[in-house]
Amino acid sequence: MDQPQGQGQLQPVLVVIPTYNERENLEPIVRRLHAVLPDAHVLVVDDGSPDGTGDLADELSAADSRVHVLHRTEKAGLGAAYIAGFGWALERDYAVIVEMDADGSHAPEDLPRLLAALPDADLVLGSRYVPGGKVVNWPWHREFLSKGGNLYARLALGAKPKDITGGFRAFRREVLEKLKLHTVASQGYCFQIDLAWRTIEAGFTVVEVPITFAERERGESKMSGNIVREAYIRVTKWGLRRRGSQLKSLFVRKG
Repeated sequence: MDQPQGQGQLQPVLVVIPTYNERENLEPIVRRLHAVLPDAHVLVVDDGSPDGTGDLADELSAADSRVHVLHRTEKAGLGAAYIAGFGWALERDYAVIVEMDADGSHAPEDLPRLLAALPDADLVLGSRYVPGGKVVNWPWHREFLSKGGNLYARLALGAKPKDITGGFRAFRREVLEKLKLHTVASQGYCFQIDLAWRTIEAGFTVVEVPITFAERERGESKMSGNIVREAYIRVTKWGLRRRGSQLKSLFVRKG
């Protein structure tokens, strides 16, 4: 694995923001982002939002060369939107690719902290569950589900991150180039577990920095029972595969 590189090589930055019916939220989040990171570029990946989010994104792009838009014809899920955005980024010269939600739950003001950690890491996770991280205005059942999902993923996979399901993170391009993104089929927050776990298995350095996660003020959450079930089933399969590989290695050593 390549060693983390110096700060001077961590530009330019692209923030990938997937959208579906986020017209009310998109412009404020882009404005806040550029207030703290004026040089960052934004890629809005819109899944054919019927509320006109894609049209608004086009207007923002026409007025600002730092804003780009990737239109998709249907709602195909968070994972597919990010994979499309990553592919777009890797066709260009971005050194850092960031994941961030459009709904305001990820504070752009926390992003400089993520980027500041990249000189010593390959993937930086914005974490709600490390010292200094917190959740604001979240229903108790959502927080219970989130903490439970993270605990289960850590136990099943033997992974160290305390917030492996979070969707606010910064990748070095070298990570995404090596992860075989065309093989990723996960959706929802399972996609976040999948990408982080692949990064860890590939031997890259993963660190967490604290963030403040706030419940969206406008629009509807995309969380559903299907998303939770997908994560449980896939993480269980990955965990069993990991245990099987460990047992196989043990028998080989003893043999």
